[in-house]
Amino acid sequence: MTSYIIRRLLQALVTLFIVSLLIFLGMRFLPGDPILMYMGQDTITHMSFEQVEAIRHQFGLDKPLVSQYVSWIYGVIQGDFGVSIAYREPVIDLMLKRLPISIHLGFLTLIIFNLIGIPAGVICAIRRGGWLDTVITILANLGITVPVFWLGILMIYLFGLYLNWLPIYGYTSPFTDFWLSTRQIIMPLICLCVLPIASTARQARSSMLEVMHQDYIRTAWSKGLRERVIIMRHAMKNGLIPVVTLTGLGIANVIAGAVLVETVFNIPGFGRLAVTSVLNQDYPIVQGVVLIVSTVVVLTNLAVDLSYGWLDPRVQYR
Repeated sequence: MTSYIIRRLLQALVTLFIVSLLIFLGMRFLPGDPILMYMGQDTITHMSFEQVEAIRHQFGLDKPLVSQYVSWIYGVIQGDFGVSIAYREPVIDLMLKRLPISIHLGFLTLIIFNLIGIPAGVICAIRRGGWLDTVITILANLGITVPVFWLGILMIYLFGLYLNWLPIYGYTSPFTDFWLSTRQIIMPLICLCVLPIASTARQARSSMLEVMHQDYIRTAWSKGLRERVIIMRHAMKNGLIPVVTLTGLGIANVIAGAVLVETVFNIPGFGRLAVTSVLNQDYPIVQGVVLIVSTVVVLTNLAVDLSYGWLDPRVQYR
């Protein structure tokens, strides 16, 4: 187990190094000049060449690419992600302001889609062919195909503008105003949960149907065990292994969906910060956000792999 964890951590470090290199080079090769976008065409026109170069030197954009990358990585190791070109603030401070908002939405999304998706899939497998299975399967198929941004816009029009039930934008901390915060995140949470719930329900149904036809399940039925005992103690632990994998991937999907949802609902979270920074070519912020998100995804995949041994004792780590 220990050697497996060490090997996976080394693989994670290599993965993060490749991601950091790709995002660093990708941002540098984008067309346009971040200094021009920050200062504006009119301001740049009235500045001398030396003044423009001084600003470029201030943000380290006049150095060779290798020197810029080494300086950035060295700073990241020390917890310094650089200074934002657009905001003129440390990137770490900007991310710490936005990160709790995205964590709030992501954590609630993770809980909701597991609490709804897994039981829905299990019920469909147990009551295969019934009306409940049919209804949930149709809803799951619709949930996988519906575009998140279209659903968000539709909900804004229906529940926000037409019925005037819910706020259509913004975010308030639950510690500041719990009721307002709850009303503001209802529509974003629905948008974030639709795809994970549908995917989890479909996967749970497929996995449980396969497990329910195994010999040891037939033996449990023949011994006269109650249905609840068979499902909870024998079927679910093996049937949920693919669902655990999907949950790990679902965290990445939640992060990706948060980019669209936070933009549609004007939520000042991590995803919206990333979108704004990409449009402004704010290199330090984009690099920091992508590196943090990549780290979360890599560690989540590691945790999912380690959970297999708990769910299925036959899994051995070598």
